[in-house]
Amino acid sequence: MSVANFIPTIWSARLLAHLDKAHVYAALVNRDYEGEIKNYGDTVKINQIGDVTIKDYTKGKDIDDPEELNGDQNTLTIDQAKYFNFSIDDVDAAQVNPKLMDSAMQRSAYAMNDTTDLFLANLLYLGAENNGTNLGTDAAPIVPAKDNAYDYLVDLSTDLTEKNVPTIGRWAVIPAWYHGLLLKDSRFVGNGTDYNKALIEGGEIGVAAGFRIWLSNNVPNTEGEKYKIIAGTNAAGSYAEQILKTEAYRPEKRFSDAVKGLHVYGAKVLQPKCISVLTANKN
Repeated sequence: MSVANFIPTIWSARLLAHLDKAHVYAALVNRDYEGEIKNYGDTVKINQIGDVTIKDYTKGKDIDDPEELNGDQNTLTIDQAKYFNFSIDDVDAAQVNPKLMDSAMQRSAYAMNDTTDLFLANLLYLGAENNGTNLGTDAAPIVPAKDNAYDYLVDLSTDLTEKNVPTIGRWAVIPAWYHGLLLKDSRFVGNGTDYNKALIEGGEIGVAAGFRIWLSNNVPNTEGEKYKIIAGTNAAGSYAEQILKTEAYRPEKRFSDAVKGLHVYGAKVLQPKCISVLTANKN
């Protein structure tokens, strides 16, 4: 098969589909501005209107001059660029054999997904690091047990409510060992239905304390300690990505055809108060 016959748009579509299925943290932030980015280095200016002052009205008296509303401005920058580059001895055979083609692209997709997932997990944690209302610290992490793991999720929920974060659409991402503790508590609604079993494929494992609970091995931690269990809503931040290029080529020093692709993305924590973090040790 000549490289000229290669159809890059088909490969690009498959890669994006795999990324969407595998994401955990990317599914928990909004993608409101994704359609506005096209290339690495693109920026999107995002404005937020400030509060409006409510004043007393007195009959027969003039009202004050209108106040000028000022708002914070955030910038979402597409500042991350990653690529994949692999070869298959016979691309003709790969295109005839869909399983081989899918396997190669899935491996690329999973590797890219892992990179973006870690990027978003750490971004969300750092975005909430200084909001002053998190549970536990690196110096004094909480050590949950089966009898109180659920209660700490309630505390996260209470913290969000006290910051006026809407109750609708709340989520929390936990590591496997924390999930094990929740399974020992009857208050946790786990994967007991066909619906919930289907959700496991996307990382969602149940409901607890008003949160949709997601399971991830990418929960930020320090050498297996000080896990950052993040809770929030998708208003907390925004994520945008594009697969810019997918190309087939002939390596000069190999008797094979190769494929390479470029993935660009960026994210921004827009409302840190929409995040709460529990710093916890396994034991």
